[in-house]
Amino acid sequence: MWRWLVRDWQWPAAALFTSCFLLAFVPMVYQSMGLGFALLFVQLPIYMIHQWEEHRGDRFRIYINRTLGGGREALTPAATFWINSLGVWGVDLLALYLAWTIAPWAGLTAGYLAVVNAVPHLVMAIKLREYNPGVITAAVLFLPLGTWCIATIGAEAGWQANAAALLAAVGVHVAIVIHVGRRIARLSNPTVPVTNLDSIHA
Repeated sequence: MWRWLVRDWQWPAAALFTSCFLLAFVPMVYQSMGLGFALLFVQLPIYMIHQWEEHRGDRFRIYINRTLGGGREALTPAATFWINSLGVWGVDLLALYLAWTIAPWAGLTAGYLAVVNAVPHLVMAIKLREYNPGVITAAVLFLPLGTWCIATIGAEAGWQANAAALLAAVGVHVAIVIHVGRRIARLSNPTVPVTNLDSIHA
């Protein structure tokens, strides 16, 4: 089960099917909780659709290992799973609970997480002039729905809430970059210790 979860979490049964199921709840969420909360809620299922495009066939990990790792395993299956489960599902779930218990602005990180993720996908596609796994959903889903979420909720929040949410979203992605960089350093120099994300393999 653990091997399947780490290796195949992004396949339809785990990500795409679940995202479609969650999207079916959006009308009820909108009617009962309002537009702002509905826009926060929708961030998780659209992120799952993005993950399906990005990671099915293990192609994003392979792409990163080729372009950034120079053929080395800069990103392992275990790290990919933890990054996407804790760094996306966990963050979005926490954002929903904060929005529910405090106010919609408390969950703004979910909207910023999508927009911040879209930027490197688009920059990489333009710079390298090639498709990278996830760039289509980043452009079609993340930019419009993430921006809509930020514009709707962020307009009612102070700059402090927006800044905190943006910093949290950027922090998640910076942590990933740091992990990949340390992994490459470890592969280049075996004396560099392994990180916790890579300590559990499938």
